[in-house]
Amino acid sequence: MDPDETLAENEEAPTYAPSVPVPNVQELVRKDPFQVPEKYIRDQENRPKDADMSHLSSFIPVIDLSLLLMGNVDELNKLDLACQQWGFFQVVNHGVAKEVLQKMKDAAAEFFELPLEEKNKYAMPSNDIQGYGHAYVVSEEQILDWSDALILVVHPPYYRKLEFWPKSPNGFEEIIEEYSNSIRNVGMELLQSFSQIMGMDKDALLGLHKQLVQAYRVNYYPACSKPDLVLGVCPHSDTSTISILMQEDDVCGLQINHNKEWVPVNPIPNALVVNVGDAIEMWSNGKYRSIEHRAVANDKKARISYASFLIPHDEVEIEPLDHMLNSQSPHKLYRRVKYGEFLRSSMKTKMDGKDRISRVKQKIICCSVSLHFCLFLFISGCEVLALVGACRDYPSTGKAVNEPVLGLETFTKTTSHCYSFRGLSGW
Repeated sequence: MDPDETLAENEEAPTYAPSVPVPNVQELVRKDPFQVPEKYIRDQENRPKDADMSHLSSFIPVIDLSLLLMGNVDELNKLDLACQQWGFFQVVNHGVAKEVLQKMKDAAAEFFELPLEEKNKYAMPSNDIQGYGHAYVVSEEQILDWSDALILVVHPPYYRKLEFWPKSPNGFEEIIEEYSNSIRNVGMELLQSFSQIMGMDKDALLGLHKQLVQAYRVNYYPACSKPDLVLGVCPHSDTSTISILMQEDDVCGLQINHNKEWVPVNPIPNALVVNVGDAIEMWSNGKYRSIEHRAVANDKKARISYASFLIPHDEVEIEPLDHMLNSQSPHKLYRRVKYGEFLRSSMKTKMDGKDRISRVKQKIICCSVSLHFCLFLFISGCEVLALVGACRDYPSTGKAVNEPVLGLETFTKTTSHCYSFRGLSGW
């Protein structure tokens, strides 16, 4: 059953966190192609490096969706490894007609060439992220991305705010509708395969969404006279379940962080790029991790990318699924979160690597106990916050006691254990 059917269609369209208004980058370049304002210049350590990792692009997995749909076991295993080792893959034989892809590219290119006054008819309002403008700008001091964007919620239909759907070029609304429906079908088919590799019935993951929500973001990256100083989009992971991206066939700009190297995702004609989002990372208890990615600029021509985000309903509570716990990960590494709160919280902060999902990681206390001393290692995400001699009755001497410490059950004195906690304070 379509998960959309589980919720009433008279539900009010949600509002998302707004973004601070900033200058239009395309207009800056149009007025002076050689200027790069200081607000866009990255710190030295955050600038694109000269190291060419393009030879690694060929190792990014390519998944044949037609084989997945036939239940091909080898292709399912390939998907499983792709999600574990890369978190990104390209999809071929996905069933979206070339004409649908090309119409989207042609119409979007025409839209961004319209006068600024025409595009600003669809400018983002002061209380939401939908429309034409910029996202994730939360302060005047923030270093800005070298890009502009059109952002829309396209599904379910009653979530749409049609006042932000461009009427020009002619037929653009219908082209967005056709393209988004096609991408949604691909996404639902992929989620069925994700469900299978996560050990569930193929429709289980879709059901967990209660309602599959789809957002669409078209990014415009103007050419930049000093591309080594800026980023089109700064490093981040996606808050989605999965994201599906269409690239230009002849311009590369997407890079993914793989083994601490920025690897370009070279376009495969008519392929779609898919990446694991934060929601899948949480549900899978970290087996499949969302991956940092970024967009770089170039000095030769503008580039457009087309990103679709499939996300759960706001009211869905996400936490690691019980059956995803195993001997390697016996504890839930992420606390339970309501997805809408997680999403809006992320929109109120600038994009900064994996910072958003690190906030929902469980606080872990590792207890190492001997006859004479008790140590507690307090960890949030991957950061060690405190190493504390924590015997309750004799904190100054470190003398061990036999009673529980901080509510832990009594454990063998010569063994180390790990426990997960929610909401511990005072550390």
